[in-house]
Amino acid sequence: MSSAGPTPGHLVWRLAMKWRTAVDRALAPLGLTHAQYVVLSSLVALDRPSQRELADHTGLEPLYVSKLARSLEAAGFLSRTRDTVDTRTVRLALTPHGLTTVEPAMEVVRSLLDRLLEPLGERTSAFSGELRALLAVPLD
Repeated sequence: MSSAGPTPGHLVWRLAMKWRTAVDRALAPLGLTHAQYVVLSSLVALDRPSQRELADHTGLEPLYVSKLARSLEAAGFLSRTRDTVDTRTVRLALTPHGLTTVEPAMEVVRSLLDRLLEPLGERTSAFSGELRALLAVPLD
């Protein structure tokens, strides 16, 4: 590494890894991984999305969302049903068990995020705007 310090790309990677690891550890007592949490918490915000819509919302690969959805369905956290108009489309919804599991998980993650962002103080909103701008840049 040069004397100039780590690159912004390296710092983004390190922060992403730190966040994922912290969320995995915090959610372990609830029996969830970070990826499972992302799917379940997204279903709280979205109304019966298709697996593709959920993949687009989360940034996860569609095949990974499909795999997660199947395992979460087997565990009773969500239901997968065929769309009545397009039977190729699978719609996802939380089950009551999924909702009672994800609600406390969301509180755990909110608390963790508050701790992470605490050093930014009043700059948190501006930081979020910068992150949205970076996420909007097409790289593919």
